[in-house]
Amino acid sequence: MRCLYAVIVLIFLSAMPGFAQDNELALARQYTQNGETQKALDILQKLYKQDNETYYQQYTSALLTLKKYDEAEAATKKMIRKHAGVSEYVVSLGAIYSQQGNDGKADALYTELIKNLKPDQNEITLLASQFYQNANADYAIRIFMQGRKILNNDALFSFELINLYRYKRDKIALTEEYLNFLPANPVYLSQAENMLATLYEGPQDYDMLKMALLKRIQKDPQQIVFVDMLTWQYLQQKEFDQALNQALALSRRQNNDGANVFDLCRTLVSNEAFDAAIRGYEYIVSKGKDNPYYVSAKIELINTENSKVTSGKYTQPDLLTLERDYLALLDEFGRNQSTVFAMQKLANLQAFKLHKLKEAQTMLEAAVAIPNVRPNLLASCKLDLADISLLNGQPWDATLLYSQVEKSNPATAIGQDALLRNAKLAYYTGDFNWARRQLDILKAATTQLIANDALNLSLLISDNLAVDSTASALKIYARADLLIFAGQNEKALITLDSIDKKYPGNPLVADILMAKARIAIQQKDYPAAVVLLKQIAVDHSYDLWADDAVYMLGDIYETKLNDTNLARTYYQKIITDYPASLWLNVARKRFRVLRGDKNDAS
Repeated sequence: MRCLYAVIVLIFLSAMPGFAQDNELALARQYTQNGETQKALDILQKLYKQDNETYYQQYTSALLTLKKYDEAEAATKKMIRKHAGVSEYVVSLGAIYSQQGNDGKADALYTELIKNLKPDQNEITLLASQFYQNANADYAIRIFMQGRKILNNDALFSFELINLYRYKRDKIALTEEYLNFLPANPVYLSQAENMLATLYEGPQDYDMLKMALLKRIQKDPQQIVFVDMLTWQYLQQKEFDQALNQALALSRRQNNDGANVFDLCRTLVSNEAFDAAIRGYEYIVSKGKDNPYYVSAKIELINTENSKVTSGKYTQPDLLTLERDYLALLDEFGRNQSTVFAMQKLANLQAFKLHKLKEAQTMLEAAVAIPNVRPNLLASCKLDLADISLLNGQPWDATLLYSQVEKSNPATAIGQDALLRNAKLAYYTGDFNWARRQLDILKAATTQLIANDALNLSLLISDNLAVDSTASALKIYARADLLIFAGQNEKALITLDSIDKKYPGNPLVADILMAKARIAIQQKDYPAAVVLLKQIAVDHSYDLWADDAVYMLGDIYETKLNDTNLARTYYQKIITDYPASLWLNVARKRFRVLRGDKNDAS
């Protein structure tokens, strides 16, 4: 028993120096964090004398912080003598020389390391990492480049060099490295595009990439990854026709089914490059009915023509031509799973542009009766059918459909949209208290647009009921709102103007201005919308619609009137004047993008 006790005591005593050193190192770190570097150095010097290897880094780091270069140099040279051939300490000595301003001495040491570099991939990687850890990316790059040379393999160290060039923000070198790397590794194309997008700062950078790609394509026209990257480059520059030309040329050269063109057309549509997208879809359709993309391309062709027409100032003959195209498509392909989306588009065109409500309702009733339609598409069609039922004077049918979608899609964006539309139905029909209860639930919606709409409508109802319990003026305003939704803008304007005549001094002044602004935006009359929104922002800056008006002004100036300076001004106004606005985050992001902050632009 005494022997056992003695052993335990011996083990405990032998462990005590380690505990003591750990405590002292922790104390030194605390001194360093508090800015008491000399106290930290006193402790580290003691520890270093006890164990050179373990405490060398902490000790020399403290010396350099206090600019005690001679002592740091002496300690490092001691380690070099003790560990001959270990490059880590040579790199550290060079770093000490650089901090002293003796770059010549440092370069001499580093040059000798490079000269004596052995053809060992692991050793090369280790040495380069030591330079990187000493914040010397330039020599890390030189080590890797020398490694490629002595190993006679230009494909080595690509990932390491890509990361170093990104760290240095060396756009030219990073571009070249990726262009060398991608032909053998095309799966990294998306990564390359994302990384270059975060680094490039303007047209000159993309032009540099374009010239490099064109040279390589000229030398190796069969290298698809270069053509794909050139197409991406044109998209970044918003040269949409050129992007499509590249995709078409590649498809013709490969004599393929046009899958690359079809994918590009979706991107073109999302960028509202409708003419280019139409040209791309027409190319796929021209390949004939046996092409696997024929049906999809023909449907998307008409949908894109629809978007082009309805996004601009259109005439009645334009709309009727679109309707005929949709009907011809449905005659050709039938009414089935593949054409439900086209049926939905046609119904919306008929209901909200041509005001053919019965035909639209019949079309959507047929669409929702088709079996095995994708659940989300079916739900979307049901919501549109409910909207049209409401416009057709069938509010009970509408509320039933809204409720079906809501219950079938709990805690989803489409379910919340259904609940919002049901609440709006109650609002349109004058059941304000029921509408407000549903809207209050939606204030916490996951989709910002739904949450914002719910909050605004709930406050509109509450504010007006507080002033007038009969809500007489609000009922007329709600009817005008429904007319706007139906696309009956002239009737809506007449209804809005009647409110002040019937109920002078009503609290709906800003609301009426916002409704008229929405009509102006629907009619693509952006200058008129700007006048109305500025009236809200200036004369009703504390009203419910104030932050919406300011944000909408920013959006119109940015996306419709191409005045980025004014757009930035209004986004900044959201940030400074309306910090509680639901538009705050998106306004901040768009402000930063317009200011040129690359991280947000990415």
